Amino acid sequence: MTISTTIIKNSFSGNGSTTAFNYGFKITAESEMQVIIRSSTGTETVKTLSSHYTISGVGAANGGAVTFQSGHVPASGETVILRRVTAQTQAMDLIDNDPMSAETIETAHDKAIAINQELQEQIDRSLKLSRTNTMTSTEFTIDAT
Repeated sequence: MTISTTIIKNSFSGNGSTTAFNYGFKITAESEMQVIIRSSTGTETVKTLSSHYTISGVGAANGGAVTFQSGHVPASGETVILRRVTAQTQAMDLIDNDPMSAETIETAHDKAIAINQELQEQIDRSLKLSRTNTMTSTEFTIDAT
């Protein structure tokens, strides 16, 4: 399996009646999906698997769907964000003189790429200095209040 896309999240507008929202990226476990509802005021709430929604398409290269349960359907004015969040662990255990399958190596490599994509998405959303900036400190010295 290859990872042929850099998409790791999808965003949709709620309307009070749509219950299923498709995601277009591979997850290898239900725990790799984070579902966030953003209200019209900007409040973000992370929803809970089984309590608020179910997932289909786990392991599928082209993704699947998140389906909200009755009573938890995103309302008009709310935004649904579906994000891949891969556990930053390494499960491949290599044993001396043991035959190793290409699938084992590819799965581990795909996981590393998935984590890199998620970190890049975070970097893309962060504050940055110009490549030519010569600031010596980026410490904020003004109180947040």
